Amino acid sequence: MRGRGRGRGRAWAAVAGATAAVVLGAGCGTGAGGGAAAPAFGRETAHAEIVAAVKQAGLPKSDLPGVGGPVPTGSTPRPTPSTDQERLQERALACTASWQYVGPPVDGSRGALEKAVTALVAEDWVQGERQVEKLDDKGGTMLQHTLRKRGWTLYARHTGMRGSMTMEMVSLQATENACMNRFTEQERKSLFGEDAERD
Repeated sequence: MRGRGRGRGRAWAAVAGATAAVVLGAGCGTGAGGGAAAPAFGRETAHAEIVAAVKQAGLPKSDLPGVGGPVPTGSTPRPTPSTDQERLQERALACTASWQYVGPPVDGSRGALEKAVTALVAEDWVQGERQVEKLDDKGGTMLQHTLRKRGWTLYARHTGMRGSMTMEMVSLQATENACMNRFTEQERKSLFGEDAERD
């Protein structure tokens, strides 16, 4: 199980960087869900809980728009996807709620991510695996927490790269399991690479 988790961690870390450009201006759809008594728990609710946890934890300000929140009034519609890969990415975004920071290192950001995870646990996200992985011989590491709630899986990650390009990436990315399960194995490989796995 630990080896599988590491493979997934590398895949999702790569996806977070690759989808940063797709995230810009994103804002499509809302999550499904809800019962007769319980309020719906979908994409916008997951996004709102992520954003609230980020603010409560004091994570660095991000210039990258989040994915999954309500579409701002008067916002420019996203361009219609014109290639198979763009249409595939659009489908994946509809399953996703996320927030991310990519930029220069910020003191205390790894500890702040831990605080964000604690805030999400207080919102009934169930904490699962916690992994720390060495990325290179220059001190680069990745911390990853896995959390689950009502059919959603969330990866909270801090990646610190050292060397000629010192940078930091902090991300909280939740996906709706039923939505992602609609993708074929080949589509998953196209999105996430050869390390793609079914949940």
